[in-house]
Amino acid sequence: MAGGGDELKLLGMFASPFVMRAKLALSFKGLSFEDVEEDLANKSKLLLESNPTEKKVPVLIHNGKPVCDSRVIVQYIDEAFSGNGTCLLPADPYERAVARFWAAYVDDKLLASWLQAARGKMEEEKAEGLKQTLVAVETMEAAFKTCSQGKPFFGGDRVGYLDVTLGGLVVWVHAGAALYGMRLFDDAKSPLLAAWVERFGALDAAKAVLPAVDRVVEFAKMRQAHAAAPARAGGN
Repeated sequence: MAGGGDELKLLGMFASPFVMRAKLALSFKGLSFEDVEEDLANKSKLLLESNPTEKKVPVLIHNGKPVCDSRVIVQYIDEAFSGNGTCLLPADPYERAVARFWAAYVDDKLLASWLQAARGKMEEEKAEGLKQTLVAVETMEAAFKTCSQGKPFFGGDRVGYLDVTLGGLVVWVHAGAALYGMRLFDDAKSPLLAAWVERFGALDAAKAVLPAVDRVVEFAKMRQAHAAAPARAGGN
């Protein structure tokens, strides 16, 4: 229970960075919730009914009403529970717009290219993904410098909306290094973001909901093995 008669249920999958993002928002707001783990190979009736358009996680169910899409969920949590915990979205309309812009950039440019670099089927595809990832990292490094104004977080002295948005990738930054030998943020090319990853991950509210890196690595290895199995079966 979230308190005050509010019931919160989060439909998700532990390794999803988008689900981690929603969990982080709930944690920084100090909200308790029912964590419902979905089998994405056999999606529950509740998930299919709660998000019939995309049939994806996360879905936040607040007093029986579903809210979909991780960035929308974070904004909803901040607005619906404005009196709880950390205020994530800036009060100033312009600053709020800037935070939303960069949050979209994280998903549309940074994460998309990083996934292409890691999972591309052809070497050319991977190389192009890596190229675009490096551009996106450089852009986000500059965005951090501007948004933080020399303070610890994108939100300044405290965690904000953009910190939570990018925070969903923190575990995968470490897991990606273990899996692919590719660290998204490093001390050489993006020292501000590399320091931010460690700083954010050390926060109690983050540690309370983020899964262990080893668990995510094992999940990714199992998924890779499963994906490779049909190819091996079809070979000579």
